[in-house]
Amino acid sequence: MIHRFGVEGDLTAPSEERLAVGDPRMVDFLAKLARKLLAPAVARRHPELGSLGYFLRPAELKRSVERMTARQDALVFPRGNVFHLPPANVDTIFVYSWAISALAGNHNVVRISSRSAGAAEVILEALNETEADPVIARTQRMVTYGHDDAVTAALSRWCDLRVIWGGDTAVDTIRRQPLRPSARDLTFPDRTSWAVLSVPGWRAADPAARRAAVVGFANDAYWFDQAACSSPRTVFLVGGGGDTGGVRAEFLDLLLGVVDQRGWTVDPAMAVEKRVNAYGLAATGAATALDFPDNRITAVTLAGTDRAPRRWIGAGAFPFAEVDSLIDLVPAMNRQDQTVSHFGFTPAELRAFAVELGGRGVDRIVPFGSALTFGAIWDGYDLPAEFTRLTTLQP
Repeated sequence: MIHRFGVEGDLTAPSEERLAVGDPRMVDFLAKLARKLLAPAVARRHPELGSLGYFLRPAELKRSVERMTARQDALVFPRGNVFHLPPANVDTIFVYSWAISALAGNHNVVRISSRSAGAAEVILEALNETEADPVIARTQRMVTYGHDDAVTAALSRWCDLRVIWGGDTAVDTIRRQPLRPSARDLTFPDRTSWAVLSVPGWRAADPAARRAAVVGFANDAYWFDQAACSSPRTVFLVGGGGDTGGVRAEFLDLLLGVVDQRGWTVDPAMAVEKRVNAYGLAATGAATALDFPDNRITAVTLAGTDRAPRRWIGAGAFPFAEVDSLIDLVPAMNRQDQTVSHFGFTPAELRAFAVELGGRGVDRIVPFGSALTFGAIWDGYDLPAEFTRLTTLQP
């Protein structure tokens, strides 16, 4: 099916009027959408939409346009036709990808998973209710269809850029559909993210700072059931000299308090799956101890940093490992690793860690509470640049 937002006209026919990079009509539309998403009633039901609404504020849109157009050596134009295939497990990601592309002036088709619900439905309703210039309706499509290779193949031949979000298997499956020779893929496959907590930094922080850090960590972990690519999987306790038990216990106690306050739940089936996965880590020697303080929290003590699991264990599952310094984590990182969220470190420590990684792994190093905050640079890609094309002009 095609959602009511943007359904006029032939999908493949050129429109009589096209958008430009940073087109004011699109800026106006996205700003109106942001106001709907930031409405208090919406934010209470779906807090993750507050971050999305913030991303679409006029000031943020202006910064994105400036990133696209701030060139002295070339003229900047839309990439052309863009086909987006976002994942079903993170039901806001399609808006970030689509919004940057639309702001770049592209014709967009976004496939919305039939499994999407909750926040995704709220977003689609807001899109449908937002007043739009006719050119936006002619150039933007949100569509839903089943696993139909013929439709995917047709849209793949139509596009100049295909944006694929999802697991490695999903990326490989979609790539079987050929693109035209001038087109290319922008892929966001399986990624793993981590949390690092400085034990000296935690001890030096006052109680309010500690609680604020745990609130941020909880948002990073429990939104999207810890299944987002940037949600922290393992927590590395850094610099404790082997004496981290008290810090870990306080961290988990505060985390349980935040979970209680927010009313987050983990259904029984998920709790069972977490136990099975945790016992699996113990059976293989990856874990040396298991702790189930609550249905919503599973704490696992790892045998070492090299045993940190990269697969999703379940919502509220937190393996812990100890390491003397951030630099000691470098050998455990690889290209699959996306985000490292942190608390208690100095800027110099974080910079030294990033320099030592040298681009071999980890694309984002952000504070607790910012792991899910989408940015124009994602997975190491400069998205405003990816969604535009350049024309050089030499008089």
